[in-house]
Formats: sequence, structure tokens, C-alpha cells
Amino acid sequence: MQVTSEQPLDDHVLERRFTLGGIPGILWTPASASASAPVPLILLGHPPLGLRTMYPRLVARALHSAAEGFATATIELPGSGDRPRWPAVDQARADLRRAIEGGDAVSDETVDALVLPLVDKAVPEWQNALDALQSLPDIGGPFGYSGGVISIGVRLAAVEPRIEAACLYAGSFVPRSVFEEARRVTVPLHVLLQWDDEGNDRQAALDLFDAFGSEEKSLHANTGGHTGVPQFAADAAVQFFGRHLR
Repeated sequence: MQVTSEQPLDDHVLERRFTLGGIPGILWTPASASASAPVPLILLGHPPLGLRTMYPRLVARALHSAAEGFATATIELPGSGDRPRWPAVDQARADLRRAIEGGDAVSDETVDALVLPLVDKAVPEWQNALDALQSLPDIGGPFGYSGGVISIGVRLAAVEPRIEAACLYAGSFVPRSVFEEARRVTVPLHVLLQWDDEGNDRQAALDLFDAFGSEEKSLHANTGGHTGVPQFAADAAVQFFGRHLR
């Protein structure tokens, strides 16, 4: 892990940009973090739109979490941002867009081709990032995961024992195999669902929530579109991590 730059965002948060095996990432730590007082870490997931595009939303989430004493970190997803393009996934994305614009049903094959390669590649990269971040003196765990592509969150929560709690954002186009993986997820879950999300299959989101094997899982549904998550819902997510990562 190579830190490429660092800057204070205010008196309370330090932003460090890094690369890990050629993958760009960002770490935000509160001023309270130190080698003598390491802090818990939340991994911030995001859609595959590139860190530059997502930065304003990511830094807002990071500042919100830092105010509660949490460090946060994110990495660029495969095929996004400055990383090399991924022709097979780009083709699947084009097939998906063509089906939606044509008013056709999106096939399971198209969903699998779009999502499963991304999950297979991204989850080990998140685990490698967690290895590197955990080695820093001011990061002490425990660890959580929040947001992003829900299929990535499901896989990571199912296979990575260091993830002790997860906040997942309900989304569409979840492969059928991910529903089976959801049954293996046992960590506490806080799931956000925008009830009027124009791009979300509400029933599929409810079915996935039902499939999770966690004894503690809560579904927080709010009216509004995809980007209309109310502030109190974001506050509740941070409070959720406060209960499970302190």
C-alpha cells in the first residue's frame, strides 16, 4: 500500500489517497485516530461509476462517519475510473441498457454476465485492501461494510469473517446465485430501500432481504427515488454501526 497524497479536510478528518497493487483508494480517518487509540473502519462501497464521479457522495459519507469516530475507506472497482476497461462487462452493460430502453425483460444471463464477474474480482480486492488497512497503526477494527453494489456486499459479508456488520443499499439486477449466498450471511444487517426507486425491482429487494440468514436484520424503506435517501436514514445507518463496531 503506497500513500500518494494526504490532506486535512478540516480540523477533524485526514484524507489519504493510496494505491494498492495499482488500484486507487482513499482512506479517511478522524483526528481521534492514533497508534495509541486506533479506531474501527467502515469500507464504503459504491456503484461502478468511478471514484472521481462518486467522490462528493463518498466524502460526505466519510465525514458523517468520522464525526462518530469511525475511519472509512474505499477502492476503485474493476473496470471503473482510471482502471483498464473490461470489455466483457461493458458488453453486458450495453445489453442491459438495450433491453431496458427497448422495454424488454432483462435476462438472467445478462444479469449474471454483468454482475458475477464484478463480484468475483472485486471481493478479493476488498479483502486485500482490508489486509493493508488493518496493518495501519491508527486502524484497529472492528470492521464494517456499507453501500455500493449489493451483490458485492452480500458476497463480502458471507466470506469475510472480519466484517462484523453491514449496511446494504437495495438494488436491482441481483443474480439468482446471490440469493443463495445471502442465506450464508449471518452478521447484523441494516438494509436501505428507496420505495420509489425507478430502477429497482422492489419485490426482488424484499425477496433478497427475506433470504438473508442474519438473526438481526432490519429493513428501512423510505419514499423517494434512488438518490433521495433522507438524512435521518443516513443517521440511522451510522447509529447502527455505532452499536456493532464499538
